[in-house]
Amino acid sequence: MFFVPIGPMIFHRETALPSIHTFRLSAALLLSAVLVLVTLPARAAGLIRDPDIEFALTKVAEPILLASGLGPGVRIILVNDRSLNAFVIDSQHIYIHLGLLNRLDKPEMLQAVIAHEAAHITNGHITRRHLNLDSARNAAGLGMALALAVAAATGSADAAAGLALGTQSAAQRNFLAHTRAEEAAADQSGVRYMARGGVDPRGAVAVHQLFRGQELLNVSRQDPYIRSHPLTRDRVRAMQNFVDGYTGEVKPQAEAQYWFARARGKASAFTRSPKWTLQRSKESPTEDIRAMREAVAYLRLSDASRAVSRINQALELRPNDAFYYELKGQILLETRQFSAAVDAYERSVELAPRNALNLAGYGRALMAAGRDKEALDALERARARDFRDARLLRDLGQAYAKNGQNGMASLSTAERYALQGRLKDAEIHARRASGLLPRGSSAWRRAEDIMIAAERTGKRR
Repeated sequence: MFFVPIGPMIFHRETALPSIHTFRLSAALLLSAVLVLVTLPARAAGLIRDPDIEFALTKVAEPILLASGLGPGVRIILVNDRSLNAFVIDSQHIYIHLGLLNRLDKPEMLQAVIAHEAAHITNGHITRRHLNLDSARNAAGLGMALALAVAAATGSADAAAGLALGTQSAAQRNFLAHTRAEEAAADQSGVRYMARGGVDPRGAVAVHQLFRGQELLNVSRQDPYIRSHPLTRDRVRAMQNFVDGYTGEVKPQAEAQYWFARARGKASAFTRSPKWTLQRSKESPTEDIRAMREAVAYLRLSDASRAVSRINQALELRPNDAFYYELKGQILLETRQFSAAVDAYERSVELAPRNALNLAGYGRALMAAGRDKEALDALERARARDFRDARLLRDLGQAYAKNGQNGMASLSTAERYALQGRLKDAEIHARRASGLLPRGSSAWRRAEDIMIAAERTGKRR
């Protein structure tokens, strides 16, 4: 897990969205705008992008997404915020706050949250809200994440550029707020998806009970989930009635339980103190998860030998686990064992060849080892699979520079700044790239797109 700065907080990194060809604003706003996320009131938020965590969350969500008809293309993304919330802003991603993940006791509760958010997608609630974005845009932009959603829904480059700004809490509430009718419909669809997927629908009731009494609190003391998902006693009663009448088969949840514990274990190991992790690692449901959590804790304590020893223990138990090799590569890279890090990342790529984050780590290790041409190849392959990773774009810019491709280096830097919402800085580097790249080439057009977006955003301000 590599943490990269996006705004005032520190967070982590990251299957690509479908191409949008209705307009030309590709590099600045469509350049993976989803990674610069809508924020919570009065503070910035970021994403925890980790191949292991995302794979684990996808495994937990799998029966729900299949039952809903959305399929495996929807990503479950973890937000680096300790408050309790979950939301959707497009049809390709479901966002779960770290705080909510930590509060959920079992996978059925997480699956209930995912089912509810998936229902907002399948019921068309997002599309309807996209048709009424003027008030949100007038209040404040919802960031580049929303810019991509607007672009997909309207095909409007101007609308997307106008929304590529920082988030204000009022605008966020306007956009993310659901009507009670939508919430009731999402409840009904969500529990049906759970039942169809063989997941115990009592998990949905348990989630509602988690927020019981919140509506009686002052708004400032409510969890964000309550502000964007208004609960009523009638809705809770309807959910309980469905559960009481449910006679379907509940499938075994052993796999979901494992991946649920693994996602929570790794996320907590990187976001809580190492002492906390080491004190509680014995509570892990499996020995490999315990070893992985301890490896992270020792890495954060700069104890390289123990960190490597623990991740090797995890690999002894799961010798073909691509994500444990990825973590081993990170440990070795951060402790400056570059050659060994290359070997570990190489094995992770062999086991998961299409995972962009594993490829990006491999390229990073190759560059650290002085193998610049090979690094550039790996990083370009990573970008081809996922061009929305700011850490990757930073490394790619360095790799281009080391290989004498200064125009591409400036372009990667411009794209990274655009991804972070720093469009003034992006414009400077895009203009430099435009002067160095062959006129009319695809790279040159990407640089021009960033300049256009920056100029339009400046005018709107």
